[in-house]
Amino acid sequence: MKKEKLILIGASGHTKVIIDIVEKQGKFELLGLIENNPNLEKTVLGYGILGDESILSEPIYKDVHLFIAIGDNWVRHLVKERISVLHPSIKFATLIHPSAQIAKGVKIGEGVCIMAGAIVNSDTRIEEFTIINTKASMDHDGHFGAFASLAPNATTGGNVSIGNFTSVGISATIKHGVQIGAHNVIGGGALVLKNFEDNQIIYGVPANAIRSRIKGEKYL
Repeated sequence: MKKEKLILIGASGHTKVIIDIVEKQGKFELLGLIENNPNLEKTVLGYGILGDESILSEPIYKDVHLFIAIGDNWVRHLVKERISVLHPSIKFATLIHPSAQIAKGVKIGEGVCIMAGAIVNSDTRIEEFTIINTKASMDHDGHFGAFASLAPNATTGGNVSIGNFTSVGISATIKHGVQIGAHNVIGGGALVLKNFEDNQIIYGVPANAIRSRIKGEKYL
């Protein structure tokens, strides 16, 4: 079966993980990478930089899929919005590592990445352009908002809701039934036992809100 063509936006360490998923998933032919400050001599795991976002106007790339290989939730959103305005017909790929476990009834939006060893249990809904990182786990009946991210080894119980743009740190644990608002950052190793509203930095065991944060504030 003929593979669909794919271009990644980004050329960082995060992109290396995405490349591995693309190769192992086997669905796409990866043409190369886009950077807005392109170094055309640079390669990432053998894939070259094709140019900046302007190349998407070239006829040769008319039917390609894109994947935004950028770890920062807000930056990923800005890139997606810019490209969607300039190229409204562009198609965004969803990438799932073959070792990820996706249960019955899971719904996954476009532009999502689910990495090696991740587990998404039954009837969980994952909105567009989220990242479920290496060995992260989301239990049954969860809801994971758009442009959010679950870092390596982070774990949620059942019926957990995580708002848009929220970042859950490495090895954080969220108790079943907890509701987390949008634009939050949950620190690595945090134990979240209660609900939190929007725009907060949250960490500790048990976790508490340490201060408020501004939408789009740098956290990586």
